[in-house]
Amino acid sequence: MASALVLLTTSPSISLNYPPLPRSLTPSPSLFSTNLSTRTLSHTNTSYRFQYQKPFLSFLKASSHGVTAEIFNQENKEVVEEAEQEEQEEKEEEEISRAMLIWRAIKLPIYSVAFIPLTVGSAAAYLQTGLFHTRRYLVLLLSSVLIITWLNLSNDVYDFETGADKEKKESVVKLIGSPAVTLYAANTFLVLGFIGLLWASVEAGDMRSICLLTGAILCGYVYQCPPFRLSYLGLGEPLCLAAFGPFATPAFYLSQSSKSDMCTLPLTSTILSASLLVGMTTSLILFCSHFHQLETAQVDGDRAVGKMSPLVRMGTQKGSVVVKVAIMTIYFLLFAFSLSKALPLTCTFFCALTLPMGKVVADFVEEYHGDKIKIFMAKYYCVRLHSLFGVALAAGLLTARYYQMYILSKGNDY
Repeated sequence: MASALVLLTTSPSISLNYPPLPRSLTPSPSLFSTNLSTRTLSHTNTSYRFQYQKPFLSFLKASSHGVTAEIFNQENKEVVEEAEQEEQEEKEEEEISRAMLIWRAIKLPIYSVAFIPLTVGSAAAYLQTGLFHTRRYLVLLLSSVLIITWLNLSNDVYDFETGADKEKKESVVKLIGSPAVTLYAANTFLVLGFIGLLWASVEAGDMRSICLLTGAILCGYVYQCPPFRLSYLGLGEPLCLAAFGPFATPAFYLSQSSKSDMCTLPLTSTILSASLLVGMTTSLILFCSHFHQLETAQVDGDRAVGKMSPLVRMGTQKGSVVVKVAIMTIYFLLFAFSLSKALPLTCTFFCALTLPMGKVVADFVEEYHGDKIKIFMAKYYCVRLHSLFGVALAAGLLTARYYQMYILSKGNDY
């Protein structure tokens, strides 16, 4: 709160003609309870500093040092106005803060992990067959979003129960206020999402798809749910890579089969290579999402409940090195897969255009890994890299198909 008194000096308007107070009568700073600002009364070269609350106003009003009651009445009015203005600003800040917490709890950018595996898998299927089932794609996209919502909500519930999210202000459980309601909503989303995935697999006539998707969901379950909670053992990133890479991406590829055309897709080196790259960029998001949590309280809380993520074990300095090595590995594998003809050269061309974004992520984490405020953006930079890389990979697969069709049409002309 703003200062409650003005600085009183020996001026023509207010004359303070009194001798310095004896040392024995000098008020002690601890005489009046604090938490408000200080006041200095000046007389020649002698200063007396007081810390006070509202009762001290009465003390000064009653003093016989020539200070009029009107001055204090005016000052009290200013104090009230300033207090009301400050209270209003605090309410506005609280509302903004809550809105920001809700935005963080929704984690909207993270839902790119539902879009990218589906898009890359469908593009790989189009490269293989030239077929694309739009309605099935949309149903799978909605179902994937529901599954990701289950992952986010149930993760908050179980971390809240163990105490790992004690310092996490954007926890959905804290915002809603009920773990039971949050878990019920999460399980509802899981059931609805799984129904959509099952429908798409049945329509495609390839049950390998639902088997792989079930494997991806199980990876999510053992990652966070009791009695497994493998993320507490530092296995979150490998599980994430497996779920969104070798499980989900080939599953979406197989879901573009067509039983009406008797088209059963084989698992080729192209889809397996693409799925590995998708899984790596996805797990990089999870890894970088832990940087901003590494405050002392959060780390101590994670260790207290036995949640030993890789960053808790190695620290942010080594973690920044891991991020750089992971990004270099992704692009190295991209070029290696192209040279081995597992991926079309068009994939290499388009994905190479995302190299600047990869450098941004590596440089940002290296520079700000110790800044708990700025490093919060690391996971969102990873989301951008994941999205751009995935879209580029899908574009490369589609372009390769169009190039094949172009070559065939030219051959038919001759």
